[in-house]
Amino acid sequence: MAVVVGDRSRFAAEVGEWDHGLRRVDLWAAGQWLTCDDNMAFVKQFRRAVLDTATWLRSGQVSPPPFDGQSPAAAHRHLMLHAGDDDETEAEYELRSRFSTLHWGPTTDNVTAHLFRDGDRLAITLQFRREEHLRRHPEHAGEIFVAEIAAAELVWVLEDLVAVLDGRQNQPPATS
Repeated sequence: MAVVVGDRSRFAAEVGEWDHGLRRVDLWAAGQWLTCDDNMAFVKQFRRAVLDTATWLRSGQVSPPPFDGQSPAAAHRHLMLHAGDDDETEAEYELRSRFSTLHWGPTTDNVTAHLFRDGDRLAITLQFRREEHLRRHPEHAGEIFVAEIAAAELVWVLEDLVAVLDGRQNQPPATS
């Protein structure tokens, strides 16, 4: 039986059946199904990566968008301007790396994601990047999806995802 944690319009995970040492994990953010290309996770590696992200969030090290006055989507575009190009400077790479997130293995390597903090809220920006995906979904070409979520809620979703992978489940955070 599948277990869903979170809200698909913000950030959610659905953990399903096992298949030869892998487990189905579907992720959504901003109403988009992120794991549409590969939703079978190697649990040990995936769990560790998710937990590392939760630890990073709890540490408070997530920064506001680096460019004054830009929306999260515009900041994402700005960070990606020279990404992977020969003319990308080391400073540009380091700046982009400070905000880069969702490096959770093959299940998430079809999206480029950045995370920005605004007080106790976060903005996750996502862009599908695989050519095959973009051919199947031309409406995603160049599109930047933005999910806004309370930092505490995202930490809870990630920690609960780990708990489900471990065979236990946390209680949802108190809402005010």
